[in-house]
Amino acid sequence: MRPEKEGLSVLSGQINKQKKKPVLQRIKQNRIAYVFLLPTLLAMLFLHIFPIMQGIYMSFLELNQFTLSQYLLAPFVGLDNFYKVLIDVNSPIRIGLFEAVRNTVIYTLLVTVGTLGVGMVVALMLNRKFFGRSLVRTLFLFPWIIPTYVTGLLWGIMWLKEGGLINVMLVDWLHLLPFKPSWLTGANTIWAIIIPTIWRYWPLSMLMLLAGLQTIPEELYEAADIDGAGPWRKFWMITWPMLQPVWFILILFGLISNTYSFNIVIMMFGFGAGFPGEWGDLMMTNIFRNSFQLWNFGTGAAASVLLLIVMVAIVNVWFRLYKQAEEVR
Repeated sequence: MRPEKEGLSVLSGQINKQKKKPVLQRIKQNRIAYVFLLPTLLAMLFLHIFPIMQGIYMSFLELNQFTLSQYLLAPFVGLDNFYKVLIDVNSPIRIGLFEAVRNTVIYTLLVTVGTLGVGMVVALMLNRKFFGRSLVRTLFLFPWIIPTYVTGLLWGIMWLKEGGLINVMLVDWLHLLPFKPSWLTGANTIWAIIIPTIWRYWPLSMLMLLAGLQTIPEELYEAADIDGAGPWRKFWMITWPMLQPVWFILILFGLISNTYSFNIVIMMFGFGAGFPGEWGDLMMTNIFRNSFQLWNFGTGAAASVLLLIVMVAIVNVWFRLYKQAEEVR
């Protein structure tokens, strides 16, 4: 038996022995560890678990401007809020819901791919040694440092049809377009929210991928050079497989954060009071508008619970796929 496998077998046996002990005995034996974990557990309980449970309970209540004063004592309506979200065509929250779902799917996929693509290209560039690399790396982090609501305000001004920097560059300076398009209305809206989000988040992908690149042994590339491998072959045979754990985390974080994206979009349209339109409305802006502007808190909570269920399923599937990929490796 190989030494590492023998060590794993011994460790597995020790873990199994620990599991056979009574729960109270294990807690008493590891009480110091539980004492140190207690503040974190309490924080998770009050900041995450209780609000989630409260949101789920609210989804079964008729909670609106007339019953808000009763809050959690509002009338119980069972699955009626879920019916209004998914089936009732006359429900205010269902109007535009499927457009918001469509936009969220397109937005999440394109932003995730865009941030990873730009981050990978820049990380490969910064992984080379050149004069001023540290300064360039610091400057590239600038979009990530800016708060998201500031990014939304700035890009909202830049996308203006008349006087906006984007149209000035595309039409007046570069002459790439014959006319000035409207970016904040119509089908172009989806691009007006995708591009700023990619600009905001690609430095994070770049930083994590760069850290992953610097852990790859140079001997692997030297051996590939001796075998006559070109840049693309070295990327697909060495860089890509070695960065799989980083890709897994970045894609997972991207899917979650982009699905729940809110600040950039809400600040680009009327400083939080406007409607992004048919091609700019996302799930979070749709839920926010119906909950806090139309006072449909019960149906808003139901839509949030449905989104939570979908995201839990996606995360679970993603973990399973990654586990299978690791087993193949």
